[in-house]
Amino acid sequence: MSIKSFAAKIFAKHIHKKTQAWANNPVETQRKVFQELIHQAKDTIFGKDHHFSEIKTVEDFARQVPIRDYEALRPYVDRMVQGEENILWKGKPIYFAKTSGTTSGAKYIPLTKESMPFHIQAARNAILSYIHETSKADFVDGKMIFLQGSPILEDKNGIKLGRLSGIVAHFVPKYLQKNRMPSWETNCIEDWETKVDAVVEETFNENMTVISGIPSWVQMYFEKLEQKGKKPVGEIFRNFNLFIYGGVNFEPYRAKFENLIGRKVDSIELFPASEGFFAYQDLQSEKGMLLLLNSGIFYEFVKSDEFFTEKPRRYTIAEVELNVNYVLIISTNAGLWAYNIGDTVQFTSLKPYRVIVSGRIKHFISAFGEHVIGKEVEHALKEAMENSNIRVNEFTVAPQINPSQGLPYHEWFIEFDPDASGHPENMDEFALKIDNAMRKQNVYYDDLIVGKVLRTLVITKVKKNGFQDYMKSIGKLGGQNKIPRLSNDRKIVDLLKRE
Repeated sequence: MSIKSFAAKIFAKHIHKKTQAWANNPVETQRKVFQELIHQAKDTIFGKDHHFSEIKTVEDFARQVPIRDYEALRPYVDRMVQGEENILWKGKPIYFAKTSGTTSGAKYIPLTKESMPFHIQAARNAILSYIHETSKADFVDGKMIFLQGSPILEDKNGIKLGRLSGIVAHFVPKYLQKNRMPSWETNCIEDWETKVDAVVEETFNENMTVISGIPSWVQMYFEKLEQKGKKPVGEIFRNFNLFIYGGVNFEPYRAKFENLIGRKVDSIELFPASEGFFAYQDLQSEKGMLLLLNSGIFYEFVKSDEFFTEKPRRYTIAEVELNVNYVLIISTNAGLWAYNIGDTVQFTSLKPYRVIVSGRIKHFISAFGEHVIGKEVEHALKEAMENSNIRVNEFTVAPQINPSQGLPYHEWFIEFDPDASGHPENMDEFALKIDNAMRKQNVYYDDLIVGKVLRTLVITKVKKNGFQDYMKSIGKLGGQNKIPRLSNDRKIVDLLKRE
């Protein structure tokens, strides 16, 4: 055992104790976070507009601060972008994380000197939690790669602006600098395909032990490695044993990854966003992620099926239930207040509080009243693939309301592994397996099938790299961009090139 790995184990034990302290006192922890946020922001423009000085309870806050999305908060953000101080949070942000909204164009999410450290600490603590649980720390002596956006930042009225992953690149601890890949120059390449090619060349002969990124883009990296080395990634990188990911559910990619790697590796799921780092997987035996209650974020939750009512009830951490679909609402030390980030979550544990990301409140199919969510389609595909060699590269689902003949249906656009063994031998049988798994999960969908309003889902095969070609065509290839699992219209699927 190296000095570095020994030190990592000691540090991991220390962080575990600190984590347990707040995780075992969740309600009190959130109460303190809430009070501190209100106190710190009471003299801001937003705080004065919403009478923060009069807010004593969470109920006061819910009455005085309505739920907002980016568009509703935008008048305040625009003033910050113009360089004004004390708008949503005291002083000025130190960064703006630039994201691409579906309806609002570019979005500028503030990052403050109070909020930024929590992004870095959460990523670090996720790895330390893994070390504490497994006692595996040898990987700290090898090379680590984080596939991310360019660290080149622009200037916006004196405030640095860039993608969150690019901003985070400026905060890599000194003790990781020598281990971290790719090089700064390669990381600065904007074109994703060119960047991945350069990453392959830089890492091919290195002792890679940790690889991190959104699964769909790491898959692209692995495929290029396999093409170059003519052997599985696990043979190219014999000490690679930890995959860290976030942004999407890994399960639909797992079979493909294990095929590319040639063996199983441990994985850690993260729940990061420009708006905050919300959770990470703290146990290998648990699929849920530990909700970070002591990270400058106050959480509220609205039941998904109540969200679009006039005055939906807002639940605190003390009031949530297991296996209920909630819209995640956050208030943060970056100045986001009762902010709807668009993600939905379900609690898998209440002691401690662990969540899974179940989908997006705007990404669902309810063309016929079925309200299918992302978690359901991902689970159905996983169940249908069990005990088979079928491997899926990517998929998305959309309703077909007006078919040329027969009843309407849900159309699944799936890019299978180009290897012949990765395809279903009988596509109709595979579609039926997915359909049955969907019906078991969603009673409304089952009723529509039984009532002959819908027929069994239809699979449309997408050609090799079809999803990559689509993302490239809309200027969103690579980085933190990802394909929506499902849509209530056909805007995406109509652009996909079919086989």
